[in-house]
Amino acid sequence: MFAAERRQLILEMVRANGAVSLRELARVVQTSEVTVRRDVRALEAEGLLDRRHGGAVLPGGFTRESGFPQKSHLATAEKTAIADLAASFVEEGEAIVVGAGTTTQELARRLARVPGLTVVTNSLLVAQALAHANRVEVVMTGGTLRGSNYALVGSGAEQSLHGLRVSRAFLSGSGLTAERGLSTSNMLSASVDRALVQAAAEVVVLADHTKLGTDTMFQTVPTDLITRLVTDEPPGHDDRAATELQALADQGVQIAVAGAPGGSAGAGGPGGDAVPARQQRRDVPLPGPRRQVPGAGSGLRSASMLGEQSPGAERARVADLRRR
Repeated sequence: MFAAERRQLILEMVRANGAVSLRELARVVQTSEVTVRRDVRALEAEGLLDRRHGGAVLPGGFTRESGFPQKSHLATAEKTAIADLAASFVEEGEAIVVGAGTTTQELARRLARVPGLTVVTNSLLVAQALAHANRVEVVMTGGTLRGSNYALVGSGAEQSLHGLRVSRAFLSGSGLTAERGLSTSNMLSASVDRALVQAAAEVVVLADHTKLGTDTMFQTVPTDLITRLVTDEPPGHDDRAATELQALADQGVQIAVAGAPGGSAGAGGPGGDAVPARQQRRDVPLPGPRRQVPGAGSGLRSASMLGEQSPGAERARVADLRRR
């Protein structure tokens, strides 16, 4: 494929999807990421697109929202690895909320194996993934169906969440930055996501590396309310994604990085078990004490909390009591 043909195809993919990773572009045009990166720079110089961390987006600073068919084929290996790892944080008998999105749909497929679980969701796709799990109770919000992502939105969805309290919320979005937190391109979706956050003691964001540093129109979760980010390993050349992760950690967000097999369909494919999630887990240490989310239960504990309950501290306390 000539350079002009390759760049035209790249431009068409970005226009169709709003945002595309370099890895996906390289796969479609059947060339290396180095070549694709050079093409993206050339297209950016012409003002036809904007470069982002590990990918390209529509020009203008804010990405538009892709339809579900397009998003479901983007970063599939990364989403599979993220879903595997995120599922490892869910405990038997928990009550959680799960928002709409292709990554949360992958998570729901894994939650079907957790006994005694109660899942509240506004996503038809999440509910469908759990429909035949006989040990999982699914509670759906009300609202108006938004066909582009098969989610229930509007005042009906928000009102049905009033008074609800669960341990964790699992959400995804269109972009994530340390400055603004999680954001999305649709106002109605953002409003429902904010209601889901209000119902949870802890907030877990699922976002692959292509969303890091991307900012979209409507903020859903400010950074100081994000308890944990589950993401994939950024490519080695993507310094900006690594910088964004560090900035999030500096603000107290716990970072869990899942390892996805390069170029494959993921850890055993959708719903597969080939690689146990806990073997992929790598938590990035936090630089300081983690803030406490009001009303948080006994779920995820920060590094500082664990330090306060260390065996050495306990032995010192007992010795002091004996001297008295």
